[in-house]
Amino acid sequence: MDARITGWGHTQFGRLEGQSAEDLIVAAASEALEHAGVAAKDVDAIWLGHFNAGMVPDGFASSLALQLDDDLRFTPATRCENACASGSAAVYSARNAIKAGDAKIALVVGVEKMTDLDTKGVTKSLAAAAYQKEESDVTFPQAFARIMAAYYQKYGDHGAPLARIAAKNHLNAMSNPLAHMRKDVGFDFCNTPSERNPVIAPPLRLSDCSLITDGAAAIVMMSDDVAAGQEHNIAFRAAAHVNDFLPVSKRDMLKFEGPAQAFAQAYAAAGVNVHDLDFAEVHDCFTIAELLIYEAMGLAAQGQGARAIDEGTVLADGKLPINLSGGLKAKGHPVGASGVSMHVMAAMQLTGLAGDMQKKGAELGAVFNMGGTGVANYCSILENAAKV
Repeated sequence: MDARITGWGHTQFGRLEGQSAEDLIVAAASEALEHAGVAAKDVDAIWLGHFNAGMVPDGFASSLALQLDDDLRFTPATRCENACASGSAAVYSARNAIKAGDAKIALVVGVEKMTDLDTKGVTKSLAAAAYQKEESDVTFPQAFARIMAAYYQKYGDHGAPLARIAAKNHLNAMSNPLAHMRKDVGFDFCNTPSERNPVIAPPLRLSDCSLITDGAAAIVMMSDDVAAGQEHNIAFRAAAHVNDFLPVSKRDMLKFEGPAQAFAQAYAAAGVNVHDLDFAEVHDCFTIAELLIYEAMGLAAQGQGARAIDEGTVLADGKLPINLSGGLKAKGHPVGASGVSMHVMAAMQLTGLAGDMQKKGAELGAVFNMGGTGVANYCSILENAAKV
């Protein structure tokens, strides 16, 4: 027995003034249930991905989904937290329950309300995901700036390829009506430090960073026997979750070994390799992360990730488009929602419902969601079971 994605919902991503985390949870969950044709009373359990770390006062949020419908009263609900991979933690927890026979229909929601705090406040909250004994005074922009600097030192200046990644994702977001920033800022802007694109932590530029975003996404998952005959039926060809050491001091950050392990395990379980994929949604919290993911997923050898963007492989019209949604860079990164959102975007591609984002003939897609600096790593290989 395995789980299938049979419906989904997704709020607008952005600065959503006047909408609370509760409002976003209810909106996304309601849309997902309606899309799957599922009544609230038939949901066996709920999983909520939510990082928080002080961004909102709702420290106990698992039951907020019950606000959707009184018929959800007494439905077990669990909050999952694994830093920026909290959404995928919720997806995988629901899948595991279905595989174990503990649930037939599950509701998964990912949410984050980030803009109630200013940038300094959000940065402080996100820093709670670092190893406090060694990194309590290091922000995540600073952490990834150090990775960038080390990469430059070993492989040469990669400012231009990283600017191309940023420009690619902003251009892709133009086709995504749900994206936070639908603006084609162009390569020159991303590649040139300026008053509007300052260097945040050398050599990291503002354009290398993902967005501080509000939003929620939700999916309905069913056991494969219940999902038979559903209009939408997205299968997990494979799913791998690996965690690496939390301290950066215990890892070679340029090898991105946690992400590489997750991809390798998922490929092996699915019986595929990177060249079998039609598209991927990956965790571009910073442009250097996307570059390193190219290497971790096997698109390029270590130190040669720039080839994937320079040769056009990962462009929207390339052989393996990466982040057709705009990615975290332009779609936005509401931390707890990102992993669920990635699975929604992949499901839309596989069912031909991605609109202007659609990759023609997409049959096999990957989702890679990461918590921290390659610490919590989730890789899903998805396919449309209705076409198998």
